[in-house]
Amino acid sequence: MYEATITTAKRAIPHLRWWITGLLFLSTVINYIDRQTLGVLAPILKTEFHWNNADFAALVIAFRLAYAIGQTASGRWLDRVGTRTGLTIAVAFYSTAAVLSSLASGLRSFAGFRFLLGLGESANWPGATKAVAEWFPRRESGWAVALFDSGSSIGAAVAPFIVLWVYKASGSWRPAFIITGILGFLWIPLFRLIYRSPEAHPRLSDEERRDILDNRGTPDAAAAATLGYRTLLRLPQTWAIVIGKALTDPVWFLITDWLAIFLVSRGFALEDSLLAFWVPFVAADLGNFAGGGVSSALIARGWRVGAARKAVIVGGTLGMLALIPAVYATSLHALAAYFAIATFSYAALSTMILNLPADLYPARSVGSVAGLGGTAAGLGTIVATYLTGIITDRYSFAPILITGSLIPLVAMVLLLVFIRNDQSTRRGILNEI
Repeated sequence: MYEATITTAKRAIPHLRWWITGLLFLSTVINYIDRQTLGVLAPILKTEFHWNNADFAALVIAFRLAYAIGQTASGRWLDRVGTRTGLTIAVAFYSTAAVLSSLASGLRSFAGFRFLLGLGESANWPGATKAVAEWFPRRESGWAVALFDSGSSIGAAVAPFIVLWVYKASGSWRPAFIITGILGFLWIPLFRLIYRSPEAHPRLSDEERRDILDNRGTPDAAAAATLGYRTLLRLPQTWAIVIGKALTDPVWFLITDWLAIFLVSRGFALEDSLLAFWVPFVAADLGNFAGGGVSSALIARGWRVGAARKAVIVGGTLGMLALIPAVYATSLHALAAYFAIATFSYAALSTMILNLPADLYPARSVGSVAGLGGTAAGLGTIVATYLTGIITDRYSFAPILITGSLIPLVAMVLLLVFIRNDQSTRRGILNEI
């Protein structure tokens, strides 16, 4: 039972839950700018330090290893300490690691700083997913996840402009890590000022508080429950989410980590390829909103939550097949178009998978499930990155892109089969979907 007298209409901030999502969007933008700084500078750093693709893959793996380890740990940690404290500490940690990257002097030091960055950034998605579960009715959660997740594509899109501008203005790559790293420290005070739980927020109207608490979907009996890992790992829904993330996220990270190197390998100068670098990430941003919007619209028209999510999952998976013709494209505009279709489709699919923990699990277990999915995605990305470095040094990007377009089909089948109402739903362990 919440306190109806916590706030007054005069003090309330209208639609406060959307302001909360705006903060999560900004944290995701900053998160991706920090991680993309290395990817944008990769051709420059490869020349300066005489790295091959396998060397660069080692740096990516250092980040992904920490990210994979951190996802499960941070998800459980966030369920215990809360979203406000957890995200504050995480953003401060990875912002410090980003700034320290400016001191790197070679492969080993870069790998160390990338490991620290990955460890800190691992809390963003479990934390944001948990915040959506706390703050949004189920009818709107698709839009909320789309909004914060779109920050990844916006961050990836603006990073080349910020990083290359700083590089050209300063004549060195080192200030780029400092400038991008400072952004997180600017976000923390704003987040601390605005974010509280909806049960106790002093600026939340009684009407909005009632709507959130009555419609966010957690069964009354399970509202205060934190499901143990033994319970979570016995549920087929958990495994569908975990494997779904493991088989789809590596495709996105392939594009974000390797696109600059891929374009250079195809004979395009990085400075002249910003449009092709930018367009796929803007398309991903649109895909986030398309996925969230379509699923929410279908729910509003009477579709069950699970059916609406699955419809978008099918469409998104099929759209990722556009990476196959990208292998054979010769013009910069055609490459940008094929990558844009693939990233648009991935983002719609990803929004649905990210939303599933909030759809299915009690609020105090959402971070744990999201963390398990993130760890699986990290481990899958490590394997994919290792193979990318070896295969592209010996052959080309063609086998990687073709495989990356086909593997999500397996994830689609698993999600369609295992995301369903079953005995755990009838027992009140999971929400109906």
